[in-house]
Amino acid sequence: RRLPLNLQVAYIPKPAPTQLRPEDMPALWCELDALCRDRRAVVCKLEADQWEGAGAEYTVPGFSFSLHSIQPRRTIVVDLRDAHETILARMKQKCRYNIRLAEKKGVTVRSWNDIPAFHSMLKATAQRDAFAVHSEAYYREAYGLFGSAGMMELLVAESDGEPLASLMVFAIGSRAWYVFGGSTGRQREKMPSYLLQWEAMRWAKSRGCAEYDLWGVPDVDEATLETDFAGRAAGLWGVY
Repeated sequence: RRLPLNLQVAYIPKPAPTQLRPEDMPALWCELDALCRDRRAVVCKLEADQWEGAGAEYTVPGFSFSLHSIQPRRTIVVDLRDAHETILARMKQKCRYNIRLAEKKGVTVRSWNDIPAFHSMLKATAQRDAFAVHSEAYYREAYGLFGSAGMMELLVAESDGEPLASLMVFAIGSRAWYVFGGSTGRQREKMPSYLLQWEAMRWAKSRGCAEYDLWGVPDVDEATLETDFAGRAAGLWGVY
């Protein structure tokens, strides 16, 4: 982000840099410092998975804790290391039922490349659940950059040829992230989003990922999440 006097603010979002080995970190900080100076960046904001409480190996000289985050600080992570049936067994019974119901109702999931239709789903979902979305060009660029590198898949859930829900799942190293997703709201009784999320987890597991990160939930404890989710909608509550 540009500032007056031809200065800039640099930003590194999650998942970097905690996918790197701790012994590689000092070299990274040297390169980062040189890059920021070259670009006249007076501030570098860094957000990473497992930053807080991760241990001394992720302490960065010259960085201080910020009270303002851009990405959600709290998330939910699904363990993918076990067999499919074991992963399903850890879910609530109603969740397993909805996944299987979608299959019985004829919902199917496949790879997709229709960015305009995907963006329309995102906008419809954002309007229902009160959160913001990027421009269509943003998702097109993400699809091109990460898809060409084999680090992302765009999936769509359909019934009778009608797209009902879709998501972008990203994968780096041993972790996958559900970052963007939406639905049309039609044929919701067929539970297309449940099967869609399950197939995204299966895709991540097939790539060797051990974790599936649901990316962002309200920054409160689990008990508050469970008691308040039905009555709150602002911010990340709508997403949750």
